[in-house]
Amino acid sequence: MGGATTTSAKSSNSLAGALAALALALAAAGARAGGGDEDALARGEYLVRAGGCIACHTDLAGDGAPLAGGGKVESPFGVFYGPNLTPHPEHGLGGWSEADFVRAMSFGIGPTGAPYYPAFPYPAYSGVARADLADMWRYLRSLAPVDRADRAHELDFPFAFRPLVLGWQFLFFAPERWAPDESRSDRWNRGAYLSRHLLHCGECHTGRNALGGFVAGLDFAGHRGAGGLDGAPNITPHETGIADWSAGDMTWLLRTGFTPSGDDVQGSMAALVRHGSSFLADDDLAAVAEFILSLPPIENRVRGETESPAPADDEPADDEYDYDF
Repeated sequence: MGGATTTSAKSSNSLAGALAALALALAAAGARAGGGDEDALARGEYLVRAGGCIACHTDLAGDGAPLAGGGKVESPFGVFYGPNLTPHPEHGLGGWSEADFVRAMSFGIGPTGAPYYPAFPYPAYSGVARADLADMWRYLRSLAPVDRADRAHELDFPFAFRPLVLGWQFLFFAPERWAPDESRSDRWNRGAYLSRHLLHCGECHTGRNALGGFVAGLDFAGHRGAGGLDGAPNITPHETGIADWSAGDMTWLLRTGFTPSGDDVQGSMAALVRHGSSFLADDDLAAVAEFILSLPPIENRVRGETESPAPADDEPADDEYDYDF
C-alpha cells in the first residue's frame, strides 16, 4: 500500500510538472506571438525609426498618432500621403501577414497584388535583411491600433492610374539582396547597409530622370528637383558636395540636424533627423559617416553655376534643405 501510494504520488507529481511545463511553454509562445519578445520589439522600433517610417507615416503637422498615416510627400507627380501602419483591422495593417509585409518592403507589391508607387522607397528597402524585416513587423504589430483612414493621394494625370507603376517597375526597379563587401571593414559594411537600404539616403540624394528613375553616374550626388520642388544636395566628397566635411561633421548632422557651418536642415530632412537618425547609436552614425565619406567624388553642383549662393546663416532659408556648401 505504502509503495503504491508513493508511486501514485510520484506519478501525480510528474503529471503536475508536465502540465506546468506545458503551461509555461504555451505562455511563452503566446508572449512571442503577441510581441512579448522585448529584445525583438526594441530592435524593431530602432529599425523602424532608422527607416524613416515615423517621418513619412505620421501626420506631424496635425499632431497625429505615430505611424497612423498622413505624412505628406510632395513630388513632381503630385502629393503622396503615407498610409496607416498600425494594426487596425480596417485602416491599417491588421489584415496583413508577415509575408505581406516582406513582399511590400522587398518587391513593392501590396497584399492585393497592386504595385506601390516608388514614393514608398522599396527600391532601397528591398535590400533590408529578412531578420530586420521580421523585427520591424513584430514592432508594428505591437502598436495600438489607430482608427484613421488613409488619405487618398493627390496625383496629376495620368499618374493616378496605378497600373502604370508596373511599367515603372519594369524599367527602373530590380530588387536587391544585401551582401557585404569582404574587402571592406565591418563598420564600412554596416554603414553601406544603413545608407543604401534602411536609411535609403540615395532615394533623395541621387539624380532622377523625368520618369523618376535613377540617373546613372549620380549615385548620392544630389538632384536639382523638378515641378517647382526643391532638390537634394550632393553628399559625395566632391567640392560640389561635402568635400571638406569630416566624419564628425556627418554624425553631427545626423544627430542634430545642423551642418558644420551652423545652418540647419529643413523640411523632410529635418523630420527624418528629428524622428529617425537622431535616435541611432553612435556606432551606427559613425558607420554611416565612414561609408558616405568613402563614396567616389562626383561633380554635380545642384544649385547650379548661375543660381544665387546659399544664404548666410543669419538669413532666412531659401530652399528646403538649406545646406550651406
